[in-house]
Amino acid sequence: MGLFSRFRKSEVALNVARSVPDGMLIYAIGDIHGRDDLFAQLLDQIDADRRARPSARCVLILLGDLVDRGPDSDKVVERALGLAGRFDRVHHLIGNHEECMLAALTGDVRALRYFYRIGGDATVRSYIGDDEALAQHTFEELAEIFPRSVPQAHVDFLGRGEDMVLYGDYAFVHAGVRPGVSLDRQKTSDLRWIRDDFLCDSSDHGPLVVHGHTISETVDLTSNRIGIDTGAYASGCLTALVLNGREQRFLSTKAG
Repeated sequence: MGLFSRFRKSEVALNVARSVPDGMLIYAIGDIHGRDDLFAQLLDQIDADRRARPSARCVLILLGDLVDRGPDSDKVVERALGLAGRFDRVHHLIGNHEECMLAALTGDVRALRYFYRIGGDATVRSYIGDDEALAQHTFEELAEIFPRSVPQAHVDFLGRGEDMVLYGDYAFVHAGVRPGVSLDRQKTSDLRWIRDDFLCDSSDHGPLVVHGHTISETVDLTSNRIGIDTGAYASGCLTALVLNGREQRFLSTKAG
């Protein structure tokens, strides 16, 4: 299927108005995947957007997959760590890539090998920093070196991530939800990894589900979900959903 999912076609069929609590302004950012440059740009856009709504209580939600694939996972995590003072509340979700990174940080060689296969090599490189030395190490050696190279503050931050955040008529998750299962009984594995069973389902989940995880060329807006993973690490397009009352808008680092 290439970079973009077959689910990229929008199906706008919203029959019920969705809203967030009065006086609240919410920004949800899709999968960053090591693109700290785009993360910084989008945060600047959010700051400018907020200035038009100075009285609103402002919440930022990072939908997970901060790390891997792009070149600067270490910088993305460091930037995310410093955001608490810029917003009234900051949430960050644990994506499947954070899950795999945390497993690799235990020193498990098999976990590190799998982490590499899904783009974690870029994360390891960002923390170790020496490409020449990195190439000379075995996986067994890297399993010892990598955990020593990641600041404990980063490990703690990633480990504190949430799996679901609810505001008003919206549920924010990384990958999606299992259709037919109430939100309070969802499995962590589905919230972080689910794909086709969720994407192909048109049933009402209650709240409108906002998610990342599956790349689409543009925002993937349907009757029961909004997907905002626009493939930032390769496309240069990092997207944020903006919610204010019943209003839905989008900010992006790439026009078009």
